[in-house]
Amino acid sequence: MSAGLGEVVGSGLLAGYGVAVPVGAIGALIVSLAARHSWRVGAAAALGVATADGLYAVIAVLGGAALAGVIAPVSGALRWLAFAILMVLAGRTAWNAVRHRHESATPRPADGRRAYLTLLGLTLLNPVTVVYFGSLVLGRRADDGLPAGAEALWVAAAFAASASWQLFLAASGSLLGRVLTGARGRFWSAIVSSAVIAVLAVLLVVPGA
Repeated sequence: MSAGLGEVVGSGLLAGYGVAVPVGAIGALIVSLAARHSWRVGAAAALGVATADGLYAVIAVLGGAALAGVIAPVSGALRWLAFAILMVLAGRTAWNAVRHRHESATPRPADGRRAYLTLLGLTLLNPVTVVYFGSLVLGRRADDGLPAGAEALWVAAAFAASASWQLFLAASGSLLGRVLTGARGRFWSAIVSSAVIAVLAVLLVVPGA
């Protein structure tokens, strides 16, 4: 039984890292928030992403891959909505950088709760996540006989993996923010971050990207 639980935990960890490690627009946002504000804000954003991943893991376990078929018809609309939100965030980041270019290098305080809710909502808009987890559930044998406790353990492992990676990104951003202490460094890091977010947003809606 312990070996079986070990396999469940390992599978959950792989699932969580599999969806979290590829750094896209969400990862860039976490790093940017931590670099421009604080570790607290970056960590709140990171936990927002991990919460969304955990919720989708729960939904996938409960509903299986059938959810992928439900999401598929509206996946295009969800991608465009995510694109619009990311472009607004990119534009706002660039605008704030230009507006405060000659101000003190001390970062303006940001609300950790707002960062958490924003990243939670943005991640929930990503149809790839639910399709990913749904496909993993489908890939397991329907008659594997895992009890509810083992399924909960799989979800917890997936959440822990996602959270650990997102927090790593936040820590990296926080360290980057300490290096870029000058006003010029903060300006150009915000501009680069804005450009990266915009490019990744465009890739969401470009066929074959």
